[in-house]
Order: sequence, then C-alpha cells, then structure tokens
Amino acid sequence: MPKLFFTGATGYIGGDALYVIANTYPDLEITALVRNSDKGAKVAAQYPKIRLVYGNLDSADLLTTEACNADIVVHTADCDHLGAAQALVAGLAKSQKKTFLIHTSGTGILSFEDFESGTYGIKREKVYNDWDGIGEVTSIPDVAVHRNVDKLILAASETSAGSIKSAIVCPPCIYGPGRGPDNQRSVQVYDMTKAALNRHKGFVVQEGANIWTEVHVQDLSEVFLALVTAALSPDGGKATWNDQGYYFAESGEFVWGDIGRNIAKIGHEKKLFNTADVDVVSKDEADKLRAAGSYLWGTNSRCKAIRANKLLGWTPKQKTLSQLLPEVVEDEAKKLGLIQGHAEVAAEGRILK
Repeated sequence: MPKLFFTGATGYIGGDALYVIANTYPDLEITALVRNSDKGAKVAAQYPKIRLVYGNLDSADLLTTEACNADIVVHTADCDHLGAAQALVAGLAKSQKKTFLIHTSGTGILSFEDFESGTYGIKREKVYNDWDGIGEVTSIPDVAVHRNVDKLILAASETSAGSIKSAIVCPPCIYGPGRGPDNQRSVQVYDMTKAALNRHKGFVVQEGANIWTEVHVQDLSEVFLALVTAALSPDGGKATWNDQGYYFAESGEFVWGDIGRNIAKIGHEKKLFNTADVDVVSKDEADKLRAAGSYLWGTNSRCKAIRANKLLGWTPKQKTLSQLLPEVVEDEAKKLGLIQGHAEVAAEGRILK
C-alpha cells in the first residue's frame, strides 16, 4: 500500500480530514507529524496504526525526509509557513518518483482588494471560480495572503521535473464540529460569537454588507478524501493537478452582517443579551475584539467550487452555517460559563429540561 505523510493531524481541518482518510483506507501506511508527546498520545489513541514523528513546521530536515519516503503528502498545517512547504516539495522531488502533494490554502487569498483599498464591511461583486476562471485564480496578485506559498505549490511540478503532482484545496469560512483527536473548533464565526458574548451585545463591522462563502468541515474533508483517492488511482485518477489543480470548497454564500445580527437575535432569545440590536464597529474596534477581526469579519471572499463537483462528484451534504448557528452560540456560551451543560446541572442535582 502507498505511504502517506500527514501534517496537521491535531488541527481542526487536518483532524477531520485524517478521520475520513484513515477510516476509508485502513491499510494505508500513514505517518503523522506531531509537536509533542501530548499531541502524539491523542493521535495514537484514535489511530493506533499511524506512525508518529515528532517535530514542527520548522523541522525542515524531518519534513524533507518524511516527504521523500512518502507517495502522497497531505499538508493541512499552517498554510503560510513557507519553510515547511519548501521542505515538503524538496523531499518529494528528492524521491525522484511520481508523488502527490495536497496542500491547504484558504479563500482569504481573495480578500486582497479589501486589504489594498482599506475597505471593510462593503459588498464586492467579484466572484472567482476554479473552472473556467482557474487561470485568474492561480495568478492572483502577490500581495494576497497565502499567495507566496500557493505559488510554490503551483510550481512544484516544474521544479521537480514533473515528478510531483500538486493540488491546492482552498476552503472559505469553515464551521461545524470536527472529528479529529484534538482541536474540533473553528475560528471565524466562533470567535465572532465569543466576542459578542464577552461584550454582551452583537455587532457588525461597519456596513456589514461584505460576503464570504462557507463550508462544513465534514464536507471539506470529502474533498481531501477525493483527492487522496485520485492520488491512489492510476495517473492521478479523475482529478486535475498542478496548474489545473486548484479546488475551492464551498457550499454557499453568506453576508457577515446577517451573521452578526443572527448571533444577537439568538443570544437575546437565549437570554444572553439584553437586546437583539447590534453595534456597528470600526476596523480598529474589530481588531481589538480579536486579532485580525476586521479581516475575519469585514472582508469579502467570494468563489464558486466547480472543479471538485465536476471531476470528483463532490456535493456538500451537511447543515448550513445558519442552521448550526444556534448550536455555535450555545457552545460558546457554555465555554464561557454563561450557560450550564448537562454535566454541570447534574452535578448540582437539578434536571435539565
């Protein structure tokens, strides 16, 4: 059976992707990078057959060695760590055999116009797609976040004399419970909810008209699984690779102002806020609520995921972000001690209805 090297096994994206890959292909020889014995113990408890190596994304020699020994690398750890990506590409190229590199980026790469113009909370009309618009996507301006690493991955085939076939999975705002061994919580909507709960009132960034796309983490994992399946197939299966190997993963759009107002509405219904009204916050205020809050909640990132559907049959099946938002608010309130869960209530001898 081919060998797979996996980074990000204890992360939110990686943990869930590893769950579906390991369970679909139980005989696949998987090696996972973990930072320490505590992280390793969590992975080992869920996947006793997985081989663990200890290090981090700065462990260039280790990454190069493990990539060299692998047939497939799935890189779900920090998408902005240039050194790690360089080490993985170097290792795969060194093996001098046909190999596959599946890298994780993010649709924050599409927010460069807001960054350049300093606009937050406005609506932008531009929608990128990964099918007939693939050339535009793979030539985004270099000022965009994630772009420097994306370029390295896109060039991997050329720099390896054709031995590496690469694919980039580019998810938008991710939500939903993960199934990995450690982190099972996302960031954007969850941190907005947490910030609103801490300030006891909902908010939107400026106009709140800006738009992102969404994907449930368990739907996202099916894209990784489909690409691993393709990599295990002759000649890379039905997937396209390299300059045609860019895969958005989205299940629809949402307006950030709607999210902010719905958090406020749900919070008020759950008696967590005194009002369902929202405050309008500036870029600087958003950044005080959470580092890079203006980027997370105030920019536009609009795209269409066509390639994974056309080539790999990917169809999102999980609940939408709007459907799960009440659970998000309740879970974040529990973490902050604002709502008691069943365990806490039971400990007090009360019955939770």
